[in-house]
Amino acid sequence: MDATVSPELSDFASALIHSRHNVSPRRLDAPGPTPAQLQTILGAAAAAPDHGQLTPWRFVIVPYARRWLLADAFGLALMDRDPNATGEQIDNAREKAHRAPFLMLAVARLNDPHALADTPPRSHEPAEAEVGDAERLVSLGCAIQNILLTAHALGLGTGLTSGQAMASPRLRSLFGLGPGEQAICCINIGSVTRRKTPRLRPHTADYISSL
Repeated sequence: MDATVSPELSDFASALIHSRHNVSPRRLDAPGPTPAQLQTILGAAAAAPDHGQLTPWRFVIVPYARRWLLADAFGLALMDRDPNATGEQIDNAREKAHRAPFLMLAVARLNDPHALADTPPRSHEPAEAEVGDAERLVSLGCAIQNILLTAHALGLGTGLTSGQAMASPRLRSLFGLGPGEQAICCINIGSVTRRKTPRLRPHTADYISSL
């Protein structure tokens, strides 16, 4: 691409960023992304900053036909945390797996100190252990934001969901998470059925200071 950014592209990027809002999966319905749209959305993740080119994250799509497996994991995770959970609470936990037409799990690939303790550096690139977990999570966050913005540009709504189930052994087993891997959140994508009033954004003075 030409290194010179046109005013039109700058205006589009600003409008895209500032018009994106989180949409609850309850307000996402079919149709979800088409196969071609999905390839565009997922391809955007690869543009995230990635120190050492480690790709310290991955995503696992949960097809609608297999959502019952995720529903089981959510329900059992709640029962593990709270043996006194009511049937209604368990049903609510299970129902979360079925809301959006498209759902995938975002997984961070964090350092495994046992496996990486003796890993030598690769030529001019940093050793995997030298790229800390905070930096890896930043990379994942950027990959997720790229996904959200691309879906928004295609006219789709997106929402992130998490909760205590992300740390459940039930979820780890279902998704085959390895040592150092951590489930971070679910990414939900679909068509927006009802929009809410956008939340207020913080002013730059609220989060900017000078050294």
